[in-house]
Amino acid sequence: MSVVAFIELAEGAIKKTSLEAVAYAKAIADKEGTSVTAVAMGAASEDALAQAGNYGASKVLHVSDERLNKGVIQAYAAALQQAIEAEGANLMILAKSSLGDPVAARVAIRVGASLASNVVELPDTSNGFKVKRSIYTGKAFAVSEMTGEKKIIAIKKNAIGLEESGSAASVEAFNANFSDADFGTSITGEDKQTGDILLPEADLVVSGGRGLKGPENWGVIEDLAKELGAATGCSKPVSDMDWRPHHEHVGQTGVKVAPSLYIAVGISGAIQHLAGVNSSKTIVVVNKDPEAPFFKAADYGIVGDAFEVLPKLTEAVRAAK
Repeated sequence: MSVVAFIELAEGAIKKTSLEAVAYAKAIADKEGTSVTAVAMGAASEDALAQAGNYGASKVLHVSDERLNKGVIQAYAAALQQAIEAEGANLMILAKSSLGDPVAARVAIRVGASLASNVVELPDTSNGFKVKRSIYTGKAFAVSEMTGEKKIIAIKKNAIGLEESGSAASVEAFNANFSDADFGTSITGEDKQTGDILLPEADLVVSGGRGLKGPENWGVIEDLAKELGAATGCSKPVSDMDWRPHHEHVGQTGVKVAPSLYIAVGISGAIQHLAGVNSSKTIVVVNKDPEAPFFKAADYGIVGDAFEVLPKLTEAVRAAK
């Protein structure tokens, strides 16, 4: 019996959040004296999938049906159900994400499992099976007891440290049986973020707001992000005015991020924006208004003009490198 970890792919590579799911599964498996089997779907090379072993997976089951390349939720759920049954697993771990959430719900129904999402720590098994969950957009925590024999846990980004602790995993083809209903949904188009660093996966993020005064001034944000190796984001008003693409909108109705470092430049700090960033480990705010609400949520604050502060920060990072 093993712990199953569902790993998501992006351009044939395992997403960082899914590697965290593998590491989380490994920590539980070690306590239970068992192993981790990862399950991947869609196009990917064997070498890319084998990297899951570096974070704790003993093997990777690869469902390579080309119809899975577009992330059809029902089909993913069907394949995961079959993998869980084939492995005799009572526990599945995955990352909380726009794909992971609906997949987890459907798998839970298929296998009759308890489901906990937004989990931020390893489970407490001293008296039952309890998990700590982030609730109210990160403003509070809840401890939930999972009583079902089968359990599915969707972990929040940064729920566990990510360190390489193993070697490459074996990769095996897994032939899942699909019905026509599993592909009853047709995806007619996709609008994906492009670039070297994708915002949902980024460990460092530099965001700008209306304080940048216009899209022509975004170079100061991009220069700092480039030196840091960070993704760029923006506030909702900025994306609404088409200064920046909508996939960069960070907030309650946009992308929710949980990087190690979030730098907010010229953003006042409306509650809707804070809801999308308050899981960040460290928040740095740059704003010339000392009364900006964002300072109350910041770990570090700089009161000053962004057009003076950011070039100096960029130069300091460049010098440190």
